Amino acid sequence: MTEARAVSRFPVPDLADMPDDIRSRILAVQEKSGFIPNVFLVLAHRPDEFRAFFAYHDALMDKPGNLTKAEREMIVVATSNLNQCQYCVVAHGAILRIRAKDPLIADQVAVNYRKADITDRQKAMLDFAVRVSTEAQKVSESDFATLKAHGFTEEDIWDIAAISAFFGLSNRLANVTSMRPNAEFYSMGRG
Repeated sequence: MTEARAVSRFPVPDLADMPDDIRSRILAVQEKSGFIPNVFLVLAHRPDEFRAFFAYHDALMDKPGNLTKAEREMIVVATSNLNQCQYCVVAHGAILRIRAKDPLIADQVAVNYRKADITDRQKAMLDFAVRVSTEAQKVSESDFATLKAHGFTEEDIWDIAAISAFFGLSNRLANVTSMRPNAEFYSMGRG
């Protein structure tokens, strides 16, 4: 048996030592999911940043709009793979499988979304998200025209870009902190 690895290279505070609002949020997540995703524990190391991070995360990922929650997760999985973020590909892959009700979709999107069993509209969305993630300086009006031809609005395009950009930050923090995915994520949404 291998020795358990630390969830972060930085100190992870004890739940009892966290500010009340952060501890309450973490306990609510634990109650809903049955475990505490390591991202909550790792980011609790910096309480003010934890609050700002999750406020922006929630504003992007939980809002109503033309992008489904599964499509939002597709963006995270596709761009996190490019950024070689193991934590986000595994964790958000689990969420994508659940939200799409498809046990295969996350693996397909992570490995090569262009070959995934998704719509042409979703492929255009991911093409743009990847462009924002890897070469945002080259985004042009033709990118907007392509998305609009697939039925995306200006607000949808902002959402795609913002999710891609936000998870660029998240991917970098996860990699620098050596954040480990919880074992629970690997089997979620597969059966």
